[in-house]
Amino acid sequence: MRLCLPPDAPLADSSFNNGKPPFVTRNVEGGGRSSRFMKSAPRRARSGSILLLSILAAVSVTILKAAETDQEVEARKAALGLAGAFSNDGFKMRDGHWCGTIKPHEHALIAVNLYAGNQYWFTAAATAPAKKLAVNVYDETGKQVSTETYDAGEKAAAGFSPTSSGQYYVSVGLAEGAESSVCFIYSYK
Repeated sequence: MRLCLPPDAPLADSSFNNGKPPFVTRNVEGGGRSSRFMKSAPRRARSGSILLLSILAAVSVTILKAAETDQEVEARKAALGLAGAFSNDGFKMRDGHWCGTIKPHEHALIAVNLYAGNQYWFTAAATAPAKKLAVNVYDETGKQVSTETYDAGEKAAAGFSPTSSGQYYVSVGLAEGAESSVCFIYSYK
């Protein structure tokens, strides 16, 4: 390790420290180097506490965000199974997913950014007591776009190739059944 000092840095025998070598201790209790560290101890403790609190807050937010119910985990497992079928055709799954609960005849609307020239499959799956899901795609003006569909009761998917890049909206609705957990995943190529 090489120590680089500026040309005007005070040297050990400069008048800055009155000609004494650095960190000279005296035979007086509380004098010298250890007392300087003791004076700064409360400051270091405060900054350590702040750092510790920041780390704990980040961990707790991550845990709260990652906590999903058993039903949401099952819905995600089913959605991944269906999306896996599209990966056999060269589609890559996006890292994120959306999970939640949905009531009959209600829709979850998910905003997605799509690029012209890519192909997309939007996959959703629900747990019992859901009986039928519907997946639809809308452009930025709210007009429903034509999609290729797959429907297997509590699993559904819609395939789409946009002609223009921009924000689109995917609607996941519970057409039949009672309130259920649902998971949404999308793939692209």
